[in-house]
Amino acid sequence: MPKTRVIATQDETKPALREHILNIADELFYRQGIRATGVDTIIAKSGVAKTTLYRYFPSKDDLVVAYLERRNQRFWELMEVEIAKHPHQPREQLLAVFKWLDELLAKPDCLGCPFLIATAEYAELDYPGHQVAIAHKEAVRDRLIQLAENAGVSNPGELAANLLLLIDGAFAQRRLFGQVAEVSLEKVAAMLIDAYLS
Repeated sequence: MPKTRVIATQDETKPALREHILNIADELFYRQGIRATGVDTIIAKSGVAKTTLYRYFPSKDDLVVAYLERRNQRFWELMEVEIAKHPHQPREQLLAVFKWLDELLAKPDCLGCPFLIATAEYAELDYPGHQVAIAHKEAVRDRLIQLAENAGVSNPGELAANLLLLIDGAFAQRRLFGQVAEVSLEKVAAMLIDAYLS
């Protein structure tokens, strides 16, 4: 029986082409900076026509938003996997976030928080990318509050605010110095959590 050749339809190739452009933009934005990376550079690296890029991303701002939204999705997927490893252990679930962040920050390809980097480049609060970053940080804080409430701490909102400062400080240090000081986020978080539990 002869093999049937499968030819991808135009509709089937669209998501792959969009993802290809986004992969290139992701790497360039994160490593070189958003402002430093022009659309022409993304077009040259991705090998697509300018009209093709603009079909999927009508402006550079749209591309930045898509990049940050995808980073946000990855963040949640990875973090929730770690939390799920400790069912019915609320304190351990909270600590799992910081153990995961210790591992993430130690990776050579980690250059800091993409959301903090974006807001440093675009300080305007109404910039679309800045709005995505704010929404991300608010969601992280809310998830920390939820985990803290489950753990039975005395002031979950205050603890979550402190833990978010710890996270953002570590990411800023990683970007600034290329490494995080010999401090375990998990250990510091444990001290904070236990202080609120007592």
